[in-house]
Amino acid sequence: PRTRLAAHASLPRHLSTDQITQLLHAAKSGKAPRRDRAILLLLVRLGLRCAEILALSIDDIDWQAGLIRVHIGKSHRERVLPLPQEAGTALADYIQNERPSGLGRAMFIGVNNPPSPIHTAPAITQMVKRTLVRAGIPLGRLSGAHMLRHTVASRLVNSGASFSEVAD
Repeated sequence: PRTRLAAHASLPRHLSTDQITQLLHAAKSGKAPRRDRAILLLLVRLGLRCAEILALSIDDIDWQAGLIRVHIGKSHRERVLPLPQEAGTALADYIQNERPSGLGRAMFIGVNNPPSPIHTAPAITQMVKRTLVRAGIPLGRLSGAHMLRHTVASRLVNSGASFSEVAD
């Protein structure tokens, strides 16, 4: 008899610490380097989904407490996470020095003319792929923003977190 193989039997693709450093460094040469770095840090440090990043508003950041309110796409709930200092600094830098003013409360604005909030997940995925190419990291079957979510999960599991803790 044949043995059944699970569809996702192998570990998901993820980046090493050195590759993450390369990726963040490569963001400096994009069209919107501060925005791209802030998005990448939210993906790499918190493991956010594209939809969660798209839903972010300036009002979702509690700067005093160092917290970020995330609107969870799949469950339509909300959760509050600690905002890593590096990501908070990148967000503040983006808002103060690169984000156009007068375009509402959406956090991330596209670079098209006229500028408008980013509305689609593929826009974030394509930015991640372009940055991976600039960083010299080979693209694989899974090379978009979701791979960075796998990177966070792998890092948590490798540092002793249980699968249920990572899922939560």
